[in-house]
Amino acid sequence: MMSVSSKVGSNNANKVMSLKDAVSKYAVDGSTICFGGFIGRDCVAVVHEIIRQGIKGLTVIDDSKTDIMDLLVGAGCIKRWEGAYLGYGAIGLAPNIRRAVEKGVPQPIEVEDWSNAAISMRYLAGALNIPFMATRSMLGSDILKYNKRIKVINDPYEGKPLALVPAVRPDVAFIHVQRADAMGNAQVWGFTGNDENKVRAAKHTVITCEEIVSPEEIRRNGNLTIIPFYCVDAVVQVPYGCHPQSCYGYYAYDVLFCGEYHKTSSTREGFLKWLDTYVFGCEDHNAYCNKVGWSRLQKLTYLERQFNRIHA
Repeated sequence: MMSVSSKVGSNNANKVMSLKDAVSKYAVDGSTICFGGFIGRDCVAVVHEIIRQGIKGLTVIDDSKTDIMDLLVGAGCIKRWEGAYLGYGAIGLAPNIRRAVEKGVPQPIEVEDWSNAAISMRYLAGALNIPFMATRSMLGSDILKYNKRIKVINDPYEGKPLALVPAVRPDVAFIHVQRADAMGNAQVWGFTGNDENKVRAAKHTVITCEEIVSPEEIRRNGNLTIIPFYCVDAVVQVPYGCHPQSCYGYYAYDVLFCGEYHKTSSTREGFLKWLDTYVFGCEDHNAYCNKVGWSRLQKLTYLERQFNRIHA
């Protein structure tokens, strides 16, 4: 079911454009945005382009995010975050987010806490075009104490408490997938996260992908097409668009690169140097891949294929 706030003009046969054009068209100052992926398929190339274009005042409403949010916060792009988790997993705390929250560097950000399940319910409500969703998530936590937008009622059938969470309808969703056709039919391999609901809740959707393939190829495995063309406004081919995060079936997680980033970004000066090297020092994502090194990226592809072969 698609939200009544469907994308006008999103049925064009060919929606392919450059990453630069897609970001400049759909991500403007003050936008509310979200990103696809969860434990992989992070929209890193998109975030680099947002930073290059100097887009500011963004509100991100999402589940759990790692390096892409740390980059955006460190670059001064973020005004507000509504979500469940910001960090670097086993590597450690996200350095820029910690500086912003504790010291207001480079600027303070507003933070509103939710559980992962609550964010999922908010996007489901947005996708169904209803104002809220009921959940028992967070009833046993302190989140209710600090987030006054969560309304607790006794349900009319059993008389037990329920938490009501408001729908999310972001201005744009950026979703990275393995394959898509030029119309925007997009296929995800592995864990889908909330992506199918995010694209239905959002006013606009930009798909980035590892490969653009023919509609005939998409139809051969139609069950993988979780995002239909009528939800999509733009399609961008961005190989290795998630690096240093993983993209299931295409390349593995570059944990050493992430560790280097985390160490370098432990100071504000170190982060700015990293930004100059890997974002502002690269004209586009292809230049970023050149700087990282194609041989390094191809090794990540080899590791992913070997892992899948062993566990097949």
